[in-house]
Amino acid sequence: MRCTSLALVACLATAPQLAAQGLEYVKANYTKFEHRIPMRDGKRLFTSIYVPKDDSQTYPILLDRTPYSVRPYGQDQYRDNLGPSPLFGKEGYIVVYQDVRGRLKSEGEFLDIRPHIANKKGPQDVDESSDTYDTIEWLLNHVPGHNGKVGIWGISYPGFYTACGMIDAHPAVKAVSPQAPLVDWFIGDDFHHNGAFLLPHNFNFYANFPKMRADVSPEKAAALRFDHGTPDGYQFFMNLGPLANADKKYFKGSVQFWDECMQHGNYDEFWKARNLRPHIKDVKPAVMTVGGWFDAEDLFGTLQTFACVERTGVPAGGNHLVMGPWVHGGWSRDDGDRLGDVYFNAKTAEFFREKIEFPFFQHHLKGKGDAKFPKAWVFETGTNRWRKFDSWPPQTAQPRALYLQESGKLSFDAPSASGKDSFDEYVSDPARPVPYLEKIDIGMAPEYMTADQRFAGRRPDVLVYQTSALDEDVTIAGPLEVELHVSTTGTDSDWIVKLIDVYPDDYPDPPKPTANPTAPASAQPNRRGNPDVRMGGYQQLVRGDVMRGKFRNNFEKPEAFTPGEPATVKFTIPDTLHAFRAGHRIMVQVQSGWFPLIDRNPQTFCDIYSAREEDFKRATQRVYRSVELPSKVTVRMLK
Repeated sequence: MRCTSLALVACLATAPQLAAQGLEYVKANYTKFEHRIPMRDGKRLFTSIYVPKDDSQTYPILLDRTPYSVRPYGQDQYRDNLGPSPLFGKEGYIVVYQDVRGRLKSEGEFLDIRPHIANKKGPQDVDESSDTYDTIEWLLNHVPGHNGKVGIWGISYPGFYTACGMIDAHPAVKAVSPQAPLVDWFIGDDFHHNGAFLLPHNFNFYANFPKMRADVSPEKAAALRFDHGTPDGYQFFMNLGPLANADKKYFKGSVQFWDECMQHGNYDEFWKARNLRPHIKDVKPAVMTVGGWFDAEDLFGTLQTFACVERTGVPAGGNHLVMGPWVHGGWSRDDGDRLGDVYFNAKTAEFFREKIEFPFFQHHLKGKGDAKFPKAWVFETGTNRWRKFDSWPPQTAQPRALYLQESGKLSFDAPSASGKDSFDEYVSDPARPVPYLEKIDIGMAPEYMTADQRFAGRRPDVLVYQTSALDEDVTIAGPLEVELHVSTTGTDSDWIVKLIDVYPDDYPDPPKPTANPTAPASAQPNRRGNPDVRMGGYQQLVRGDVMRGKFRNNFEKPEAFTPGEPATVKFTIPDTLHAFRAGHRIMVQVQSGWFPLIDRNPQTFCDIYSAREEDFKRATQRVYRSVELPSKVTVRMLK
C-alpha cells in the first residue's frame, strides 16, 4: 500500500534512488506549472505539470496521483526525475503529479481507500475514478502541446488510484499500469491477510503518515518520526500488549483510520465498501499490472487486479501481468538482482524498466514499437529466468497435493495411516509467539519472504514436514490451496502455513558483495543480505500466509472452535512461480504465531481489537494427517 515508517523519508524525498535525468536536465528541458484543478463538486486538487520545452512536436500525458506529496512545491522548484523511470523524462512526455483529494495541498476530505460509487447521482458523488476523469478532462483543455493520449501509472497507494482511474476511464486514457495496487484491506492487502492483522506494518505507517504535511519538509518529517525506543520490533510489540493498547499508549485518538479499523473486526460494510474488485470491470485502456513475487504488502491486490480485468472483458489493447522477484515497489528503485540472502543472477528490475514498462507506454501513447506483449511476463525463481505465458495461471499447470505424513514426511501420495491418533501437536503460547524473522527488525522486513526458516523449524511449536531429495526439477505456477484438519484446546487460533525450498547441504555459497562507498544507495548490495551467509541446507521461504481461524468459514460471521473437536481450515496462498531444483527438498511448516508480522491471536474467541490481557491463553494444537482427515497443500505443477 505504502511506505513503512523506515522508508518514509524516501517517500517524502523528491530524489529517487535510481540514476535520474538530473535536476539540471529537467530544468533545461521542461517547464513546470502548478494548478489547482477543479473537480465536479468544486473542490480543487493541487497538481504539478512538467511540459517539454521543445514545442516542435506533441506529447502524451503521464499522470501519477498520490497521497504522499507532489514535492517539491513551487513553480521554480523541480523534481530531478520525471515519469516511472529516467527513460521517460529523456524521451519526452508531459508528466503530471497530483495530491489526491484531502492530502497535502489538495482540498476536500481525505478518506483511506475511498469507496467507489458505482451509480453516481450528481456532482457531489465523487470518488477516485471521477477525480481522475475530471483531472484528465481539465488537462486536455488547458495544457497545450499534448497528442490527446493519456497514460496513468502508480505504485502502491498510487497503484490503487491508478486502478481506480481505469474504472469508467476518460476516453483519452489509452494505457494504464497499476503497480502493486491494493484492492481489499481485509482479505489480502496491507491491513489484513485472511482477517489477521499486519501489526508492525500498520502501526509504523500510521505512527508517521499523519505527520506528512505540505508545510513540513521531508527533513523535518524525518525528525518527527515515531521513536520506538528500541530496534527490537518483537520486544516492542510484545511490550505493547493487547492491540487496544496502541491507541491508549501512543496514538491517543489522533489517528482516525486506526480507530475506525479497531471498530470493525469482521468483514462488515466498512471493509466491503473498500473492496475495489467488484468495480474493476469492462476496462477500456490497455492494462499492464505489475507486482513482485516478494511483495509483503500488495501481492494479493496485484494478482486480483489482473484477474478482475481478465475475467470481465479484456481491453482491445490487451491485459498483461508482469511479476518479478521484487519486494514492494522494488522494480522501480533497485537492480532486482537479490533479496536478502537469495540471488537472482540478473538485474531484473533494470530489464523490466527498459524492456517491458517503457515499451508498453511508448507503443500505446506514441505508436512506437509493436504490441507483442505476452499475457503474463513472469520471473521464475529457482531457475532465475524470465518466462512468457498466454494465460495466468498457465493452463498447463496441473494441481498436485502435497500431503502431511507421519514422522515429518511430505509426499505427493495420500496418507495411509488411519484413526484418531494420526496427528501431530504442539503448544501455542501467546506469551512466546513464533517470530517471523530470525534477526532483529523494528518493522516488516521485506526480506522475510526469502529468509532462512531453520530458526523456526527448530522450535517445538512449529511442525515440519519435508520430501526426500527431488530426482528432477519440480516447478509450481499459480496459487497454493491449503486444507488443514485441526483441533485446538482454545476457541480460536491462527494457522500459518509456509512452503519452503530446502537447499542441498553442499550448495555453494554466493559471492560476497562488494560495496562501493561512493556509489548511491541503489548501487550498494541490496536488501540487507548477510555477506557471510552459508547456503548449504538453507531453507528459503517460497510462500507463507495465515488464516485467522475464526474466519475459516465466513469472514463476515466469525465462529468459535469447539475445544478438542476437529475442524477444517481452508485458505488460498497467493501465486508464485518457483522451481524446486533436483537435489532440493520441499518443506511445509505449520505454526500458530508469526510475530510481530501478524498480531497475536488470544486463542480465546473474542473481538481481538478489544481483547484483554486475560484473554490470551496457551492452547494445544493438533494437525491431523490420516486417511479420514488428510491435511495437504495443493500446488499447480508445470509439466
